[in-house]
Amino acid sequence: MYLRGGYMIRLCLDKALTDRGVSRYELAKRTGIQYQIIDNYYKNRVKRYDGFVLDRICVALDCDLSDVITFTKE
Repeated sequence: MYLRGGYMIRLCLDKALTDRGVSRYELAKRTGIQYQIIDNYYKNRVKRYDGFVLDRICVALDCDLSDVITFTKE
């Protein structure tokens, strides 16, 4: 997702899952969120980020939001 001024919000759920040895399927089971939604976050196909989903992901992975989302200048 691009923001004004050349900044970009990018999901890095793939890295968070790999670092913790958790699959997308396992994350879906832990969070109670449909696999397809987890897959969309994993593949950066999300246009609007749902705070509830991000919260459940962070709780399930025992991580901070900064482990799942990066904010960088492109």
